[in-house]
Amino acid sequence: MSAVTAALLSHLKAGDHVVAGRVLFGSCLYVVETLLPRFGIESTLVDGADLDAWQAAMRPNTKAVFFETPTNPTLEIVDIEAVAAFAHDVGAQVIVDNVFSTPLLQSPLKHGADIVVYSTTKHIDGQGRCLGGIVLSSREFIEETLHDFYKHTGPSMSPFNAWVMLKGLETLPLRVKHSCALAERVADFLAGHPEVARVFYPGRKDHPQYDLARRQMASGGPLVAFELKGGKDAAFRFMNALEIFKITNNLGDAKSLVTHPATTTHQRLGPEARAAIGIGDGLLRLSLGLEDADDLVADLERAISA
Repeated sequence: MSAVTAALLSHLKAGDHVVAGRVLFGSCLYVVETLLPRFGIESTLVDGADLDAWQAAMRPNTKAVFFETPTNPTLEIVDIEAVAAFAHDVGAQVIVDNVFSTPLLQSPLKHGADIVVYSTTKHIDGQGRCLGGIVLSSREFIEETLHDFYKHTGPSMSPFNAWVMLKGLETLPLRVKHSCALAERVADFLAGHPEVARVFYPGRKDHPQYDLARRQMASGGPLVAFELKGGKDAAFRFMNALEIFKITNNLGDAKSLVTHPATTTHQRLGPEARAAIGIGDGLLRLSLGLEDADDLVADLERAISA
């Protein structure tokens, strides 16, 4: 979150305007909706998949555009190239949260983004050991804008955590490749189960933005979301019956993880706001780790039966 906040506040000032995708991690939504306006920075939230909405939201004083793709937790895809074109027409910088696709599966800078942020706590660390964030951009932005901001405000990573992240990068390709293969297998299994209302996975042809995902991502990614028909009660029974998947809000670990967004990452949103962005009480997010595919499918099948 320090990386996200620094990427925004390091160059924004009172009177500026930000356009952001409405499907954001809860803390990112807080920064855009609550924190920035306290400093006189207006914000507008739009449907990330609606290119007309992005274009209509741009103003002469729009200085930043911020979105994540795929989004948390419904794995919606935002067209980076198209949104960047709208933003650059008004002189705004494009900031992309690229956590869910990892640096290996998507390169936002190649599609027109100006700044990319990561929670290194996730796949870059890869074992749930350290907290951290990264801001990527041009040398000019890093040295002339970001550097003084973080130097004087203090969101710096400890040397030990930085070392852990660098060591994690050494095995990132192997881990992400395995996790993506697991995600594809799990998504296919869940899509064929009668107790599952729907599955969200950009690598499946039934994803509404499958073609866009194929165009800007190397694969469907290491995360899967799905909705159980029984709502919150079914979701909680399911999670409690799991033996391999661990219940946590984290993702990108060596262990496979399960999260109930409505009561954790997006709990600060009201029921209507959650419903508007596709987060129902039966929605669960899976982060695939490094286990055996057959073991994970058996664990899911057993939990759904419960």
